[in-house]
This record gives sequence, structure tokens and C-alpha cells, in this order.
Amino acid sequence: MTESSPLTLRDLQSLIRKMYGAKDEARGIEGTFMWLMEEVGELAAALREGTPQELALEFADVLAWLATIANVAGVDLDAAVREKYGNGCPGCGQFLCTCDISAKP
Repeated sequence: MTESSPLTLRDLQSLIRKMYGAKDEARGIEGTFMWLMEEVGELAAALREGTPQELALEFADVLAWLATIANVAGVDLDAAVREKYGNGCPGCGQFLCTCDISAKP
């Protein structure tokens, strides 16, 4: 993988599985979920007072741990995202969401 080559969601999930799959399976969903939550906390701190570089790294960590827990749970993130969002907003069905800003689509 080079910096200029695109990395799809499917590629990321596969890369994470290849790098960490055995450890992740041994840790299980509960242990992996706790790591994900720790990274979300670090992202929250970076959003408040982190540098742009720190913020980017925390987003990458959260995405990697999300891919990890999906692997352990047997979920294909690419397929799940396509199914839920591939035809527009799940709330209003539009590609440019028209749901009320206070609603969770």
C-alpha cells in the first residue's frame, strides 16, 4: 500500500484482519469494544484540544478499531454501509438528506 493508492473500506478491514486477526479473535468482542471506546475517548480529547495531526491519527485509530470489532463480529463493513446508505439517507431516502436537523436519520 502506498500513500497514493486508494484504500477502500473493504481493503482496510482486510488489512486489519491480516495484521491483527489472531489477537483480535483471542480478545473477543467485549475486549475489542473496550479498546474501541478508549479510542473514541482519545478522539474526543483531540477534538477539544488536539493538533490537526493528532486529530487525524485519532480518527484513523477509531476507524481501525471499528474495522477490528466488525471482523470479530463477522460483519462486512463495506456490505453493511452499502446496504444502509447506498440508496440515500435511511431516514428520508434522499442523497441530500432532508431530515430535520434534530432527527437521527
